Amino acid sequence: MNLAAIDIGSNAARLLISQATPYEGGVDFTKLSLLRIPLRLGMDVFTQGRIGPEKEQLLTDTLRCYALLMKIYQVEALAACATSAMRDAANGTEIIEKLKTTTGIELRILSGEEEADVLFQTHIAENRSLNKSYLYIDVGGGSTELSFFSKNELVFKQSFNIGTIRLLQGLVSLNDWEQMKAFVKDQLKGYEPVEAIGTGGNINKVFSLSKRKEGKTLSLELLRDYHKELNAASLSERMHRYQLRADRADVIVPALQVYISVMRWAGADEIFVPKIGLADGLVRMLYQELNPEKR
Repeated sequence: MNLAAIDIGSNAARLLISQATPYEGGVDFTKLSLLRIPLRLGMDVFTQGRIGPEKEQLLTDTLRCYALLMKIYQVEALAACATSAMRDAANGTEIIEKLKTTTGIELRILSGEEEADVLFQTHIAENRSLNKSYLYIDVGGGSTELSFFSKNELVFKQSFNIGTIRLLQGLVSLNDWEQMKAFVKDQLKGYEPVEAIGTGGNINKVFSLSKRKEGKTLSLELLRDYHKELNAASLSERMHRYQLRADRADVIVPALQVYISVMRWAGADEIFVPKIGLADGLVRMLYQELNPEKR
């Protein structure tokens, strides 16, 4: 069956269409289409507290486009969610009601904890070593989601309002950083060794730039090198030298700052980048809801 997930984030709106095929007691998810539109809702919300008319129209047009694509791909079921920007927007609920009427798509606003839980449902670490503890780090435009488990058991999941768009706008205080640092250090006491698992478009791009083979990890030292190089370059230089889109070239530096900081606090020297995200987790959860007997 063809399933779809829509993820309306603070930086971009994504549509993932996947084909779910049962195989030998499990299920294979084959990506049929992935479309990303850099709406940047957070630019309005984090400074004005609401989504403005221009961004609202862009969002409406985007969802209309997504609805048509899903029809073409004969999608049988959809999971559509919005995260940090829509959570914080004073008119978020009002816009969601309008979108349901104008596009036929009903968005559900995820809490920070629910967002972390969706990422956990991707089961990335099930194929990693049972002798290690794993810290999922997902850096978005409005927030960072952390999920930690040891010996295949979830220890905690937590969301922090530290994201790339907030950082670009100077809306993350020293106290915000200190709170996340204290939380990570306190919660990870006694868990060694820790390996980080990174999700999000920015860490995926860094992995692509590294030319590492699939399944290989990135070292903390390498992330620091990339952060230093990219931070020293102008926006136009980043776009030219690293072949980055404008909407990626500005957020990749603050994103690396978050990954590096969390890894350092966690004592993680390496990060595994599986190149999946929230939309992948939504598709997998949707399949489980439709096929409870296959859980």
